[in-house]
Amino acid sequence: MEQDYVSATLTIAVPVTRVFEVLADPTTHSAIDGTGWVQEAVDRAPLTEAGQIFRMDMHHGAHPDGDYQVVNKVMVIESPSVIGWLTGYEKEDGQLEFGGWFWRYDLTPLGPSETEVKLGYDWSAVPPHVREYIQFPPFGPGHLIDSLHHLAELAAPAGAYRRH
Repeated sequence: MEQDYVSATLTIAVPVTRVFEVLADPTTHSAIDGTGWVQEAVDRAPLTEAGQIFRMDMHHGAHPDGDYQVVNKVMVIESPSVIGWLTGYEKEDGQLEFGGWFWRYDLTPLGPSETEVKLGYDWSAVPPHVREYIQFPPFGPGHLIDSLHHLAELAAPAGAYRRH
């Protein structure tokens, strides 16, 4: 049976509240992204509640337009332990459609100044017609750990994190 989920874990020498603060700020997402596809936050307000929508400008060489925009819907947010969202797009009629892939960060404090961060990407809800033209996961195996290292660099002084 094919697995529709990948994850990576990293321990960061930063308090859990600081890590969560960075993740809840859409303006940091382009710096966290390990693919280079995420560009700028269109909606810059901090993420605070389930159902909140935030848009990001994107760029991907294989996308028909090159530059495009995604719409994200916060599905779970429990400060400071978990944050996750679905990614989709806005159709021409203004309706939002989500593709069935889900990003989730689980944060576990390992003490007052250390946090274990698990980043998961789940595409189990992607319908077959989408899987015909998008390969899942749409990024290489190093993407998740690269993203976690970028998160560590944003949240902590250089050298203050280690691989898990």
